[in-house]
Amino acid sequence: MKTHVKALVVGGGAVGASIAYHLARAGWSDVMLLERDELTSGSTWHAAGLLPLFNMSYATTHIHKYSVDFYKTLEEETGLNAGFSVVGNLRMAQTQDRMDEYMLYASTAETCDVPYEWMTPAQIKDRWPLVRTEDLKGAIYHPTDGYINPADVTMAMAKGARQRGVIVERKWQVDGYEWTGSEWKVTCTKMVEKGGNLVPSEEQVVITAEHVVTATGNHAQRTARMLGIKIPAIPVEHQFIVTEPDPALVEYRKNGGAEHPVLRDADAKWYVREERGGWILGPYERNAPARFAYGVPDSFRADLFPLDLERIEEEYMSMIHRIPSTEEVGLKDDFNGPICYTPDGNPLVGPAPGLRNMWLAEGFSFGITAAGGTGYYLAQMMVEGEAEIDMASLDPKRYGSWMTTEYAARKNEEAYEHVFILHHPDEEREACRPLRTSPAYDRQAARGAQFGAVNGWERPNYYAPEGFDDHAARSFRRGGWWQHAVEEARAIRDGVGLIDATAFTKHVVKGPGTTQFLDWFTCNKLPKVGRINLTYALTDVGTTRTEYTIVRLGEDEYYLVSAGAWTAYDADCLRKAAADKAGEFGYIEIQDVTTQWGVFAIAGPKSRDVLKEVIKDANPDTALSNKRFPWLSARQIELGMCPVNAIRVAYTGELGWELHHPIEMQNYLFDLLEQAGEKHGMKLVGARAQNWLRQEKSYRAFGTELGRDATPLEADLPRFVDLSKDFHGKAAMEATGIRAKCCTLLIDGPEDADPWGREALYLEDGTRIGRLTSGGYSVAFEKSIGMGYVRPDLAVEGQKLKVRMFDRLWDATVTCDSPYDPKNETIRKDG
Repeated sequence: MKTHVKALVVGGGAVGASIAYHLARAGWSDVMLLERDELTSGSTWHAAGLLPLFNMSYATTHIHKYSVDFYKTLEEETGLNAGFSVVGNLRMAQTQDRMDEYMLYASTAETCDVPYEWMTPAQIKDRWPLVRTEDLKGAIYHPTDGYINPADVTMAMAKGARQRGVIVERKWQVDGYEWTGSEWKVTCTKMVEKGGNLVPSEEQVVITAEHVVTATGNHAQRTARMLGIKIPAIPVEHQFIVTEPDPALVEYRKNGGAEHPVLRDADAKWYVREERGGWILGPYERNAPARFAYGVPDSFRADLFPLDLERIEEEYMSMIHRIPSTEEVGLKDDFNGPICYTPDGNPLVGPAPGLRNMWLAEGFSFGITAAGGTGYYLAQMMVEGEAEIDMASLDPKRYGSWMTTEYAARKNEEAYEHVFILHHPDEEREACRPLRTSPAYDRQAARGAQFGAVNGWERPNYYAPEGFDDHAARSFRRGGWWQHAVEEARAIRDGVGLIDATAFTKHVVKGPGTTQFLDWFTCNKLPKVGRINLTYALTDVGTTRTEYTIVRLGEDEYYLVSAGAWTAYDADCLRKAAADKAGEFGYIEIQDVTTQWGVFAIAGPKSRDVLKEVIKDANPDTALSNKRFPWLSARQIELGMCPVNAIRVAYTGELGWELHHPIEMQNYLFDLLEQAGEKHGMKLVGARAQNWLRQEKSYRAFGTELGRDATPLEADLPRFVDLSKDFHGKAAMEATGIRAKCCTLLIDGPEDADPWGREALYLEDGTRIGRLTSGGYSVAFEKSIGMGYVRPDLAVEGQKLKVRMFDRLWDATVTCDSPYDPKNETIRKDG
């Protein structure tokens, strides 16, 4: 057995086989795949093998599309038929809300070149007469996907990997990982059959690998313990049943009827497909329990759980309603097996937190669908330094150290239940909340705050009257919350508003090597002491790794503020980069101080007036003036008895300050500001209004306009890039050029809806030329607004475009950068 490889892939399911194949195809000739049992013996063997293209995520849609296209090529390459039945996928809708969901998805699909068709109930009935359609609104149909044999496609990828030089070893269990500083030593034990169980033998080997990828499926918790990290991938029971042959279906096919597509009645929470003259029903019901929260028992192999028919009775009866011929058909077989989930339902793909050259590919609830694309894009990350699409939304570090087993288990159950529940863009799921709360949470809730969850933190989305139902307010159009957000946005434009921004990520970076390090690590000039700057850290390939507001506290001490959703992600990147450069620059200390400091953002023309009421200073009338406290500067001030690190910057583009305060004094400061703001009409403002306001200023946001698939120059931010200095990723950024450019658009859309930032953009002749990354409503221009990427030649003021919203194209016009107050006169206003 070989004991030194460049890359070791642990796990022989569909995902692991795909990763090994794609690493070899990308040029790594020294790859080994280990499986503790037989290939496909995990969740792969009992998977239904569906390949649904439907997904609201841009990255995941690309991953699924690659898989569907790739699987069709495997037989020609390997000689093995993967069992791909390209029957299509019919997703039915019983309500207009569901059709709205499909129309939003369809625009996302267009940005990824995923084909689809619309079907009326009559067209469905005409084509597939066994389906009851009188209570349907319509359907979206994907003609290019269908279902596949999970074992066959896995074996085909494994054969393709072998043909490219990959070594595949079965019956070897990983029992330990050790990082030497340059490579991994992986202790492996030979597994043997004994009494029907798989047990470890006395035979052990240590494999040395430069890179390790874990694709351990249901065994992710065991992997996490060995690596000393947290992986919120825990299986949930998923059951599906197989019926006896349906005489009506047999007769339909005998008379020349085409095989039914995979049928999905999303409102009934199930999928159905044909199987040997009968049907497979797969429900996503309520109360499916998480299993193996602390690890898979040694005795559990290719095993199943007892079926719980009572739990799926409602879904079973709805299948009979939709396909009446199934009422008299008996049950032939049943499956109830573990399928891994994560708290948001998306897999964990990318570098492991805190570890070098350790890559995770865990938590796949749709593993067969995602396997091909995951292998392709993860191989790009490993071999080339980054994938061609932004994989940040799947990054394992999107969950921080606050995440626990109980949280993961309960959220994973929720994610399972929500597979077919309406995916409103303004959805906020309720399980495990509230968990992380700032001190002012109760005060905000008492004033009508409707909260969203960001990295576990509760953050006000908007404020509403007593008795308001946030769940009922959700919509694919302008929901019941919309008018409240409009009033909050207008309050900041016309008066003053207070926003809780406590969830911001905050790091203190200091030490003798810090200035040289940050100068190399970020692309903008570093600010002078007491000043701030906006800057970006780049990836190896020159795209945007993250965005920072840097406050310089001293010659070698800095306070970095970044997006609240990415605390662990930013911390990991900072620490690894600092460790790499400490020998060159000197000692660098990094402290995550996120939970030590609360943040209130006060903004609006009257924000200075409110602060003057409570600031303690020898000359309060001038303490906040441009002379003593200029724009883009930081000062330590006192508001009442609260010491505040104030930053004169506002994400809304109005006159304003960020008030960073000791977290334990937050309630005192909240009460002080609320009382002072009362006579000035100050309004509490949530994140949705803030998001609209920042688009009026063309402020890019990390995770939407800014990501690992575009450079800062493509984001059209040359003013924040200092090309006179050397910095990480600079050469790659310059070599990339401008493939697409970010711009802001004003949109004449439907009267009852705004874009969400997932829509495709077109020329007036119907040529697709880009996509939106953000969307919303502009109170300044009283119309829809959006930001996105288009062909560079089209990112010019006045360019006429079209945006896909619902079932038609709407007029859009590229506007200037920062259409609201382009000269920044309001934000610099003196007083």
